[in-house]
Amino acid sequence: MLMASIKAAAVFDPQRFNAVVLALTPKSKTMLVCFEPGQAIPVHSPGVDLTLTLLEGRATLVSGDEELADAGPGALMHAESGHRRGVMAHQRTLALIVVSPPPTPEDHREVAAHLQKGTWK
Repeated sequence: MLMASIKAAAVFDPQRFNAVVLALTPKSKTMLVCFEPGQAIPVHSPGVDLTLTLLEGRATLVSGDEELADAGPGALMHAESGHRRGVMAHQRTLALIVVSPPPTPEDHREVAAHLQKGTWK
């Protein structure tokens, strides 16, 4: 797959963060995640490795016991399988995320519960 511009794939949703799948194989999933201010991927501990790069915007990143409160473009986060991770956008934000292996519905159970309750952590 070749793309002239990752940012051209961005699709924002006023209700919640939106993950646009750019590539999917049995071993990995690459997504452009689009956030409006205040939207978040709640802190959770799935069974997949994650690498995130902020492309635009400002956000708080949580990885394990670390928290970077005002991360900007170029910030990099890595979280191993089973370790806590989450993202809270402070302004319109784009993040490139690669997970390996692709997550299962069980990996997203904590995220769904937080979104339903309206909590981040």
